[in-house]
Amino acid sequence: MSFSGTFLGKLLPCLTWLPTVDRTTLRADLFAGFTNATIVLPQAIAFATIAGLPPEFGIYTAMITPIVAAIFGSSMVMISGPTTAISAVVFNALYLKHDPGSPEFIESALILTLLVGAFQLALGLAKLGRLVTFVSHSVLVGFTAAAAILIGISQMGDVLGVVVTRGGTVVERAYNLFLSVDVVNWRSIVIAGFTLALVVVFRHISKRLPSFMLAMVGGGLLAWLLDARDHGVAMVGELPSITPSFYMPDITLESAGALSESAFAIALIALLEAVSIGRAFATRTHTRFDANQEIIGQGMSNFVGGMFQAYPGSGSFTRSGVNYEAGAKTPLSAIISSILLGGMLFFIAPLISLTPLPAMAGIILYVAWKLIDRKEIRHILRSSRSDSAVVIATLLAGLFVRLEFAIYVGVILSLLIFLSKSARPKLAISSPDPSSTRRSFRNVIAHSLVECPEIVFARIDGAVYFGSVETIEAEFRKLERDHPGQQHLVLVLKGVGEIDLAAADMIVEEHLRRRARGGALYIVARYPPMLKRLRKLRVIETIGAENVFESKGTAIEQLVSRLDDDTCRNCSARVFLECAGRPGAPELEPSVAQEAEAKVMEALAAARETESDPAAASEEGTAQVDGDAATPARSESGGAGGAKRPSAAAGDV
Repeated sequence: MSFSGTFLGKLLPCLTWLPTVDRTTLRADLFAGFTNATIVLPQAIAFATIAGLPPEFGIYTAMITPIVAAIFGSSMVMISGPTTAISAVVFNALYLKHDPGSPEFIESALILTLLVGAFQLALGLAKLGRLVTFVSHSVLVGFTAAAAILIGISQMGDVLGVVVTRGGTVVERAYNLFLSVDVVNWRSIVIAGFTLALVVVFRHISKRLPSFMLAMVGGGLLAWLLDARDHGVAMVGELPSITPSFYMPDITLESAGALSESAFAIALIALLEAVSIGRAFATRTHTRFDANQEIIGQGMSNFVGGMFQAYPGSGSFTRSGVNYEAGAKTPLSAIISSILLGGMLFFIAPLISLTPLPAMAGIILYVAWKLIDRKEIRHILRSSRSDSAVVIATLLAGLFVRLEFAIYVGVILSLLIFLSKSARPKLAISSPDPSSTRRSFRNVIAHSLVECPEIVFARIDGAVYFGSVETIEAEFRKLERDHPGQQHLVLVLKGVGEIDLAAADMIVEEHLRRRARGGALYIVARYPPMLKRLRKLRVIETIGAENVFESKGTAIEQLVSRLDDDTCRNCSARVFLECAGRPGAPELEPSVAQEAEAKVMEALAAARETESDPAAASEEGTAQVDGDAATPARSESGGAGGAKRPSAAAGDV
């Protein structure tokens, strides 16, 4: 029985992939699960250290979070658990309130996990997963770079073997470290450097090797040879318990309120990580990925994890990558990884207590270094000034202010940049191109085209709403100043997706303004929802239904007869074919006149055919073929009365 698309399948997504498990997929998932278990053990301990928690809480997170996320999530190969960035934010959210590692600190971390899960579940159940897309990629790049630097600085105390005051911004931590380096332990430096070198070597040999585990063992052996424990080198210490147990932290309105801001920031970061990883691997595995379902899965994993002594987790790119490379076929590999991790601990837990902290610091330094996406930062800095501003602002906020505050700085700046761009739509002026056989309208500046001295065709490319009204009005006034004779404005709304009341009022005001000067405003719109919106906002009622056209060709056919006879009589541009029937046009022989009329009808027929065939609607770049008949040959300079605009870079219309 297939549960795909059913209510039960949506409630428990695992029911959709469990029936696909067979001997082949099980064998692949077992191998991938074992590989991940060997990798996550040192990672879990290291990440718990970053979060200011005892090592066992990282292990609990690596056990509980992947199982729940596999049951309720959407990705087939992503594995959840503790991550570096979230661990750093957890520490920064709590260290000012409680001493790291203290019972109060642990209690707050568990409350924080429950709140993170609750926020994520609320977003998922309300189908508001799209909110995650407002956190741009540039924000994540800047944030992870700041987190990596913060993590690296925080581990330097263990690397040097000195006691450093914990907490604070990167600058504060660096200053505290500087004050503490009067006496360093050379054994700590050697152990950290040796462990770091082992990680680099093993990762270079093969990414499938349990590099962190082997490096941790190597660092422990070196510490034993150097008799490091008796010479002041700190050890991880004994694990009080290797299995998580049910525990409900004491949540009060006061504690929830104090942690809610940090919890929402962590929820946002975690979801962005998980959705990004899930989409990336869905593309590689050619499987379906439901971002909203994954948000629910992440929320469930953190909410349940908070009741089993786990701290906030998310999708892990490292573990997910290893899972994919190891050949995992279903989320069962994540469940197997957690079970095998628990089994391994029964045998090697005593050895973990002998692991030197400098060895863990060496591993964490490698993780922090890899967390900085240097290639992507260079790409952003070279390609986009706005994205560069977002990356730099987020990075600086993470370095000089609170790390979780950096995510808000990045999001707000991204939205401000987006609003600034959307508030400046392009007003492209177009005219028929004589070289086109279908009356294609093109940008008059880019193609040095001649315009009618009485009619101006303007297409709005971008959002038309209250934020862009001022920009559009300024463009209208510029048209009025530069070409006062063009009293008839044809506004093409084919590049406009939506329109609000403020924009509707602007269009009506422009129509009344032009009518007072003897002209009018006309609209070219074909999209039914747009026409419906214009009717609802009473735009069509105000300017008149006779002034609304489906295409520019139809507009020309109707408007040419409304032009001023004296202006036409003195104009030699003859921009439109219909100008042949206006005063001042050269007299044609009857046969020639019939031929010209046939060309007009042929062009209009071609126009309507093009209107119904979107595939043919683009002839060159963004040049739109709106069914407008071909224009006759005319003077390149425009002739008497022809309007010309100064040359400037612009795209086709």
